[in-house]
Amino acid sequence: MTFQIDIFLQPGEVYFGDRDTRIRTLLGSCVAVTWWHPGKKVGGMCHYLLPQRAKSNLRDLKNLDGRYAEEAFLLAMHYIHATGTLPADYQVKMFGGGQVLITETGKVQAVGERNIEFAKKWLADHGFRVSSEHLAGNGHRHIVFDVATGDVWVRFSPQH
Repeated sequence: MTFQIDIFLQPGEVYFGDRDTRIRTLLGSCVAVTWWHPGKKVGGMCHYLLPQRAKSNLRDLKNLDGRYAEEAFLLAMHYIHATGTLPADYQVKMFGGGQVLITETGKVQAVGERNIEFAKKWLADHGFRVSSEHLAGNGHRHIVFDVATGDVWVRFSPQH
């Protein structure tokens, strides 16, 4: 299949498209969430780095920062509401949150774990059900999301 729109999602980006779209990204401790509406064949993905920032104006859509889960999810909700659909109509999948950040003392930072916990709670609190996940572990993930079918492919590269 050829895609008219092939997006490589950078950290902090959120993108929604239609059946002609494929969205790809690369994850370490970051998390990507995909949303797919099987009836309308629309969907999107976010790639965030941290759960929340200390101070932000969550009511001002133009100042939301997709590097933070809470704000990336609000941007996604904007797209979902614009299509006239409901959170429960979407198939949601989560990826990433690997342990790849090690401090100078050799201690593993729990950024990935915090990213996962925050997302699961926020999504559940807002009416989304996660249908599939590939989370945590020690390594990187390459993610490819086909909006036409809702399929998501994961290539996991373990870190030794």
